[in-house]
Amino acid sequence: MNSEWIVPDWPAPPNVRSLLTTRDGGTSLGPYASLNLGQHVGDDPQAVATNRARVSERLAGAGEPLWLEQVHGTRVVDATAFSSNEAPPQADAAFSRSVGVVCVVLTADCLPVLFCDDAGSVVAVAHAGWRGLLAGVLEETIVAMAVPGHALMAYLGPAIGPQAFAVGDEVRSAFVAVDAQAARAFTPSLPGKWLADIYRLARQRLAGQGVERVFGGSYCTVSEADRFFSYRRDGRTGRMAAMIWLDRESRDS
Repeated sequence: MNSEWIVPDWPAPPNVRSLLTTRDGGTSLGPYASLNLGQHVGDDPQAVATNRARVSERLAGAGEPLWLEQVHGTRVVDATAFSSNEAPPQADAAFSRSVGVVCVVLTADCLPVLFCDDAGSVVAVAHAGWRGLLAGVLEETIVAMAVPGHALMAYLGPAIGPQAFAVGDEVRSAFVAVDAQAARAFTPSLPGKWLADIYRLARQRLAGQGVERVFGGSYCTVSEADRFFSYRRDGRTGRMAAMIWLDRESRDS
């Protein structure tokens, strides 16, 4: 497995497998260098196809990832209901209870959140930019998993860090209107601007659903330019994948 990619450090059951790509290990050039996995960002389609094939090769015998058409919404799909040969379903989260079905979201500053239950019977991943987070994509994912929050754990993948995520009054006000404690996730910046901690906002939302065991959340896609794509930093850029699936047995990473 590519040593530059991230294997989440969390106490998931041994049959739960997860992997986060970085920008390393691919064939794309220019602003997409090198492992761009997004087909919608203007990169050479053949390079993206080659990059996706490289990812598939490293999935330890699992099936092809179920790529989504992400729209910053709250729809959650059962990944077992779709084929990799079909057009990608329009959704921002996916779950699976079947072995070898790879749930995946693409990000380049938005927060990817991995989920699994204690029994190792269901996994999920959600794409949580601020719009999806505000609208309830994490809550909808938990509902789809049909497991009580106290029996779930989550991992927060690489996203824009709290020192880089400047937002306006309207974003802060929208979050605070839903949950007053969200105010703690915003630090005053320039007049009319705030620095938002998307990791903290996600932890608050997860805690509200009884998910107290939350890991990760220590990266910043904007400041770690050599390692991560960042739309806010570069505009024209690639996308990284956050993947999770059920395996038949534990394997060493």
